[in-house]
Amino acid sequence: MQNGSGKNVLKPMDSEQLREYGHRMVDFIADYYKTIEDFPVLSQVQPGYLHQLLPDSAPDHPETLDQVLDDVRAKILPGVTHWQSPGFFAYYPSNSSVAGFLGEMLSAGLGIVGFSWVTSPAATELEMIVLDWLAKLLNLPKEFLSKGNGGGVIQGSASEAVLVVLIAARDKVLRSAGKNALGKLVVYSSDQTHSALQKACQIAGIHPENCRVLETDASTNYALRPELLQEAVSKDLKAGLIPFFLCANVGTTSSTAVDPLAALGKIANSNEIWFHVDAAYAGSACICPEYRKYIDGVETADSFNMNAHKWFLTNFDCSLLWVKEQDSLTEALSTNPEFLKNKASQANLVVDYKDWQIPLGRRFRSLKLWMVLRLYGAETLKSYIRNHIKLAKYFEKLVSQDPNFEIVTPRIFSLVCFRLVPKNDDEKKCNNQNRKLLEAANSSGKLFMSHTALSGKIVLRCAIGAPLTEEKHMKEAWKVIQDEASFLLHK
Repeated sequence: MQNGSGKNVLKPMDSEQLREYGHRMVDFIADYYKTIEDFPVLSQVQPGYLHQLLPDSAPDHPETLDQVLDDVRAKILPGVTHWQSPGFFAYYPSNSSVAGFLGEMLSAGLGIVGFSWVTSPAATELEMIVLDWLAKLLNLPKEFLSKGNGGGVIQGSASEAVLVVLIAARDKVLRSAGKNALGKLVVYSSDQTHSALQKACQIAGIHPENCRVLETDASTNYALRPELLQEAVSKDLKAGLIPFFLCANVGTTSSTAVDPLAALGKIANSNEIWFHVDAAYAGSACICPEYRKYIDGVETADSFNMNAHKWFLTNFDCSLLWVKEQDSLTEALSTNPEFLKNKASQANLVVDYKDWQIPLGRRFRSLKLWMVLRLYGAETLKSYIRNHIKLAKYFEKLVSQDPNFEIVTPRIFSLVCFRLVPKNDDEKKCNNQNRKLLEAANSSGKLFMSHTALSGKIVLRCAIGAPLTEEKHMKEAWKVIQDEASFLLHK
């Protein structure tokens, strides 16, 4: 449109344009999912490819949606690794869904920045409600519900969740031990714990030499041994140090190892150590009664985290964190500048989630989790998870029947860890072969897996959990793997 001088004036919130463009964008994304199997799962482009295809500067004048979408098709999609593809088996899944997409769209459309209750009361209160809903589905202790001193909050990722509780634990100890005691604080975890904890320690000022990374091995399927923790804690106490934080895992990144929560929690509680449970991937499975046993002992934890954006059909980002004492978070993270003061907050009548996280701003993320829970329902979500575990059992069986391969560590959820077996006990050659097999399988464009190292062995990880994956995709993936392995073994 033009103003009186004849110059173009931007009108960004044009309802009719939104209606037209919105319909076309939904059609574009729907077509993408309809044809997603036509794309190579792992992008095959070379570094810097996009710099050669796009101009050096932004356009001076508006371009059409057709022009933009044409560029998405021709230039962007070739550089996309298709996480929602049925052939995506790398890392862990990051689920998208119609319900999650609609919730994300609604959140973007409302465009609120819900850092405090007054900035959008529904955003705060819905978040409290849906986190309570999910806590009940997981059968978490009542101390984690919002009715008491605890409650849940949506973080961006498990990395943010562990940083937030580490800072809360640190400040809680320093309030009694004195700020000069920072150099005495000690953190404990297994060597299978996500690197997010290491980064959190770096940010929180925990001295690297005070991070106890306790060794695991195949004898416990890479779970942390309580006696090893007790030994480390006792040694540090004798040295005049202050054990203050333990991170345990339910479903490690490498192999879905499950640490013994009850035994670890007993040690943590008796030594006044903050006990955090990271169930980023596997927490979703624990809504199924038959898998709830894997978080037995969570009642001893101070905090618990799972990613709804991994295996719970809720688009990234949506990491769920529960704490027993919300005051520990707010005392460490709250700020109260004049421009944010309001009656409800000053009277302590409401929760202000800005004081439960690192940034001030936050999106209306609870909408997508709410829509997932409502549009699918708990029983459908349980069936969804069970189906992926069934597919993993099927793939595990295929691997087990081939004498060229072995299962490296027992499957618990929907991750299968396997490798080519070594010939003549030559582990170095075996590792090289498994690396080559991974590269060859991924280069086929038909699947994408990632790898890890367990006890020095290079292990292939087939993490099943993409929304569109069916048994036929597991058969196709296994055929590619077998064909590439046959070629490697007979070269």
